[in-house]
Amino acid sequence: MANTSVQTEPGTRRPGVLQAVLLLAGSCMPVLGSVLLTPILPQLSAEFGGAPGGEILVPMVVAIPALMIALFAPFAGQIVDRLGRKKLLIIAMFAYTLVGIAPAFLDTLPAILATRVGVGITEAAIMTVCTTLIVDYWHEPERRAKYLGLQTIVTTLAATAFIAIGGAAGAAGWRTPFWIYLAAAIIAVPMIFLLWEPNKADPTDSHARAPKVPIPWRRIAMPLIVGLFGGFTFYVLVIEASYLLVDAGVAPTDTPTIGGIAALASLATAAGGFTFTRIAKVGVNRILPVAFALQAVGMLIIWFVGGVPGVAVGAIVGGAGSGLLLPSMLTWAVGSTRFEERGRVTGLWTAAFFFGQFLTPIIMGAITAAVGSLPVAVGVVGIACAVAAILLGFGLRKSNMAPAEEVTATV
Repeated sequence: MANTSVQTEPGTRRPGVLQAVLLLAGSCMPVLGSVLLTPILPQLSAEFGGAPGGEILVPMVVAIPALMIALFAPFAGQIVDRLGRKKLLIIAMFAYTLVGIAPAFLDTLPAILATRVGVGITEAAIMTVCTTLIVDYWHEPERRAKYLGLQTIVTTLAATAFIAIGGAAGAAGWRTPFWIYLAAAIIAVPMIFLLWEPNKADPTDSHARAPKVPIPWRRIAMPLIVGLFGGFTFYVLVIEASYLLVDAGVAPTDTPTIGGIAALASLATAAGGFTFTRIAKVGVNRILPVAFALQAVGMLIIWFVGGVPGVAVGAIVGGAGSGLLLPSMLTWAVGSTRFEERGRVTGLWTAAFFFGQFLTPIIMGAITAAVGSLPVAVGVVGIACAVAAILLGFGLRKSNMAPAEEVTATV
């Protein structure tokens, strides 16, 4: 792969390292929004927990962007398909910085939640466009699967760094981590000069000459349902790990410890994503059940072992499953899409996945109230993951989903 984009003939460009770096870096922004603040959730609970509805609203500081992504990603997909990719991405990156750092200056929970709505809306555009451009720029099935796998690896490695940075910054106060959102503006500047808008005259996309087509609902219905459930299970340990550790005896102000354990789990997620790039040729129909099974094992370890060691080991095992899960679901959903439907399908899948994330604190709160303990609630979700693994293992074996040539990754 070349070090930059290559002009092969008039109107034709080939993506290179710089384009890959920028799109993968942009893909990290929604991850930044979801994990950066998890180490300071106990501090936010101490600061705002006494406010009306504080027990539910404080976790929403992390979760509400996911709702906005779920609501607005389909619209971002419509804009991507109709009006283009690049302009939307640049505007969203700069807007993301402004709403991201705003809570550093705010003193009330409703005002902070309002800015988090803005974070989610801009994240919807960023995630949809970055994923769509990855599929646009690398249209060969092998490279497409490779870069979708790399997207998971890079974003989870970034999540590891963001969790650790958020934990370290949180030691200086809960406001400090919000300044890290300035990273989006820094990344946006080279995007202006190094990314380009794909068009139907560009032969680097083999699907570009097809007429406009409707959304393939029958083909994507099951990937959307699994994406919704997978978004929920993916986020359970992300949002609950700090509370599980506090329940196990870690001080709420010990953000380096909380962030460190969360970072180890995130590294395991990155390892799972890297594993996907090596085994994608096996087929999504085999990888998806394994991913849910690993999540189940991790959550059941948290339930039955308990304590700080149980939470740490369970989060690592579950994180490895999440690393396999995300690129598998995404490849299944968008790997065989055509140019004219790609933005909309990507937006719909992104909406399903992040709506599952938004539902996480609500569902976990209801399960915890029903069973009386957060570790037991996590175990219940683990049982659900085990059931999903079994159903997918039998169901997808007999289906025609995601043929091997669509997901092959040769790295």
